[in-house]
Amino acid sequence: LIERYKNQHNNNDLIELLNNNSKTMSAPAPVQRTAIQLYRDCLRLVRHIAPGNSQKGLAMREMVKGEFGKHVAIKDEAQIEVLKAGAIRALSNYMLYESGSKDKRLGTAMKKFNDDERADIGKKDGKGPKK
Repeated sequence: LIERYKNQHNNNDLIELLNNNSKTMSAPAPVQRTAIQLYRDCLRLVRHIAPGNSQKGLAMREMVKGEFGKHVAIKDEAQIEVLKAGAIRALSNYMLYESGSKDKRLGTAMKKFNDDERADIGKKDGKGPKK
């Protein structure tokens, strides 16, 4: 899964995305992966993160199974699309986080983005950035 992601995206695309000052988000487009494919992708990622039967791996597998199990009865297509988009966002966030820890330039861009976001939040609530 991670190799497939790396083949489709390079770190420059991720850095550009992080440096983009646009704070607006549009409605999610229909997700091309089925719920079963996303479930399997999540379980593969768990195997990658915590191989074997470690406590971390068992807990993460139970979390994935529980999250997908909670929504098994949902039939509304729009709600399913929102849930699928959330699962893809979670997988993408993890892969971005891991890439940032290995690539110094990407890690720096991620840190700058997070610092800017915290400063913006501080301005909105009047508390300012925490140091």
